[in-house]
Amino acid sequence: MIVVIGAGPAGLFAAITAREAAPDVPVVVLEKSAKALAKVLVSGGGRCNVTHACFDPRELVTRYPRGGRELRGPLTRFGPAEVVQWFVARGVELKTEPDGRMFPVSNDARTIAGALLDAARDLGVDLRLGCGVREVAPCEGGGFTVVLIDGEALHADHVLVATGGRTTSSDGYALAASLGHAIVPPVPSLFSLDCEAKWLTALAGVAVPDAEVSVGEGRDAITRRGPVLVTHRGVSGPAVLVLSAWAARVMHDCDYRTELRINWLPNIGPTKIAVLLQEFAHAHGKQAVALGGPGGLPKRLWTALAEHAGAAEPQRWGDLGRAARDELCAALCATRLETTGQSVHKEEFVTCGGVDLREVDFRTMESRVRPGLYLAGEVLDIDGVTGGFNFQNCWTTGRLAGLALAEAAAG
Repeated sequence: MIVVIGAGPAGLFAAITAREAAPDVPVVVLEKSAKALAKVLVSGGGRCNVTHACFDPRELVTRYPRGGRELRGPLTRFGPAEVVQWFVARGVELKTEPDGRMFPVSNDARTIAGALLDAARDLGVDLRLGCGVREVAPCEGGGFTVVLIDGEALHADHVLVATGGRTTSSDGYALAASLGHAIVPPVPSLFSLDCEAKWLTALAGVAVPDAEVSVGEGRDAITRRGPVLVTHRGVSGPAVLVLSAWAARVMHDCDYRTELRINWLPNIGPTKIAVLLQEFAHAHGKQAVALGGPGGLPKRLWTALAEHAGAAEPQRWGDLGRAARDELCAALCATRLETTGQSVHKEEFVTCGGVDLREVDFRTMESRVRPGLYLAGEVLDIDGVTGGFNFQNCWTTGRLAGLALAEAAAG
């Protein structure tokens, strides 16, 4: 018998795969909560960002701050194209949005969850909800004893741990550690940043389609570029989320208190901006600086940046000296904000950390430490940026684990 711990995308997909490949082998999925695929149902605002339309594994792995190198081979075996084919074969069409994210045409995550649950039911997967695991103990003659919270004990020839990576649920980490695995300490990834700059948070809702955000200095600087959204607590948006993923450990180590720099006009750059400000001053000398200037930024943001640089109304362009223009240039190209914390981005629950990847065979997802034990999904020290990459990790590692489990059980 195969026992899968966790009814998330990786665990359920592995169970389905194992039953398809070895229909005579019993597969039991144990889920401690009352609902399977909870993360699938809430992801993408309830639409489920299934995967990403990046079909080149070499490019795809660059979207994983941790685990990209290990996923290179697995993604050539089961990548986004294979995920799309799998769902299409079960009547679920996917669509690609302009940024590459892929969703069901229905725009309803229940379509994805339904396809997975239907496949599991049709294949005879024994899905047990509200069934937590207290212990997994190796047996002397091989296999494992899986002890449930209520005291029931199951004998499993092979076990897959696929409990996810949320920092609020460390069950999978504890189980893996009890079986000899090293755990890279988990910390949040993909988060928005809180700031105490009231002049900026007063602009909540203002969005800039292309900005550059940075933390750290010199060679240690981490910089990412993309849309930025001002929130009532600080800043968010794709650029901030991607930055948070790559700087997850750094930000955690400084308790999320550091200096964040924002270049609101990365397409222009400080040298050209300085020239444009001077030209604008000559052409619009009688206009108040706070009313607008070059670069095309949202008016509310421009006004706030001008005031932050000391050019509040009624300061006119014609009266703005070189030192004042330099201050404005710095505000536009290197706004400096002190971060005070982090907050979860919508429904994203992504973790940096987990089972040490050196202890897993990525051809099969079997443990190198404990034969017969397999690991898949976000319980591993793998995390991707936002855009469907974390689910792709689950589909890929779940698929490989399921095939290997079936082969091991049938053999």
